[in-house]
Amino acid sequence: MNTKIYTAGKKPGEAKKALIMVHGRGGSAADILSLAQHLDVKDYALFAPQAAQHSWYPYSFLALPSDNEPALSSALIALGEAVKEAEAAGISKEQICFLGFSQGACLTLEFVTRNAAKYGGVIAFTGGLIGDKIYEENYKGDFQQTPVFIGTSDPDPHVPVDRVLASTALLRKMNASVLEKVYPMMGHTITAEEIRQAEQWVLNRKA
Repeated sequence: MNTKIYTAGKKPGEAKKALIMVHGRGGSAADILSLAQHLDVKDYALFAPQAAQHSWYPYSFLALPSDNEPALSSALIALGEAVKEAEAAGISKEQICFLGFSQGACLTLEFVTRNAAKYGGVIAFTGGLIGDKIYEENYKGDFQQTPVFIGTSDPDPHVPVDRVLASTALLRKMNASVLEKVYPMMGHTITAEEIRQAEQWVLNRKA
């Protein structure tokens, strides 16, 4: 599989940090990269994989995982390829952050939780772990206090708050340091307040 991965920000060979940005259904790598202008990421190399037909998998993230195959497995491989690109540029896992919105947030959470490790951080703007239920047997590893920000609306038309809460609980069980924010009637969007929280908790975190 050869997923096109777009880059922006600092040149990978010059950056010590990477941000892997994952677009939502109907979006594009260019769309999610444009969010960088609202983020303090001047020191980051940016990597944004592009989904075929602008969708990572065909059905709701709450469908049976088998219904979203083989697209789901291909999408997870695409994120793995982005990580490999960053590592090939000399950026360690501990300096790799992830950011996703909507379908991209679900995919981001699914990828990092299946491959839990000490990452730079994870930002999920409206997302939860994938499946008709949470399949704990799919997830392994130790986040070693990786900072994770999950923000969502109550209600949200695509992502039930219950799934967000359950995802947070599992990530914490796997030793992630999760900041979860549920915003009443926010809508299916990314707000300036979410960006501020994500920057403080993940991107500008002081060790």
